[in-house]
Amino acid sequence: MAIGTERRLSSLLLVSPVVVATIVVALFSRLEEPKRRTLSAILAAGASGVYFNGGFGVFEFLFSGLVLRLAYLGLRDYRYVSGAWFLHTVWDVLHYFYGSPIIPMVPTSSAACAICDLVLAGWYWSIGGHRGGSRGTSGAPTRSSADPA
Repeated sequence: MAIGTERRLSSLLLVSPVVVATIVVALFSRLEEPKRRTLSAILAAGASGVYFNGGFGVFEFLFSGLVLRLAYLGLRDYRYVSGAWFLHTVWDVLHYFYGSPIIPMVPTSSAACAICDLVLAGWYWSIGGHRGGSRGTSGAPTRSSADPA
């Protein structure tokens, strides 16, 4: 068998992306608002283009445009950052089964990326899925000028 052609899911493949996502959450939790939300939106935007030439043709560009839009909206609301990571999870799964892997020499890399992205999407939803999607570092909702007193 050629190097990088086996697509078997192992326990390491299932656990390591959760560890990576946990490290990202731990590091990002230390950032203050709005820096955390801004950096999170920028990273979601960057993730939108990692599959160019991944086997889905023009759909790669359409997907990227959609995720870029969500990331832009995510500059103000974590729910959009969560949505961008969730859509990237779906894109990872599609690439795992039908397209090219995110890392060509690691055929299961798209599956691992999907697991990591799903954990991130859940975390972003948990900190932003309530009343306006903007929460401080303590997890308590933050007030904005648009909130009623």
